[in-house]
Amino acid sequence: MTIPSTALQPGVWSSAAMIAAIVLASTAGEVLTAAAMKSIGDLDEIRAHSGLKGAIRAVITCPLFFAGVSFLALAFFSLLFALNHLNLSLVAPASASLTLVTNAVAGKIFLKENVDRRRWTAAVLVCIGVYLLAH
Repeated sequence: MTIPSTALQPGVWSSAAMIAAIVLASTAGEVLTAAAMKSIGDLDEIRAHSGLKGAIRAVITCPLFFAGVSFLALAFFSLLFALNHLNLSLVAPASASLTLVTNAVAGKIFLKENVDRRRWTAAVLVCIGVYLLAH
């Protein structure tokens, strides 16, 4: 007896959890990487003063950079896991668009970036689009 492919599809909550894992890990990775690059400073100036090796050394000796890369790797493997269980037509747009929203929020909160009204409007429209996609 074969099981219909629809019976193998995860439920709404497990699908949402898989997408949330991608979004949260990706956002954490991008925020940590951005914070690392801001703490390092202008790589062109470092390269001019210490050469290419000095610029590379500045990046690879920054703990925030490695934390960011670790979260980005976690996001990648979460994406692979989700693609193994869910349809690409749901995972890719939902995770990419929701990451845009969470990056705007995280940039405002953690990096003290100026997020203008246009970006907030775009974030709301993205949320509406993801809702429509999921239903």
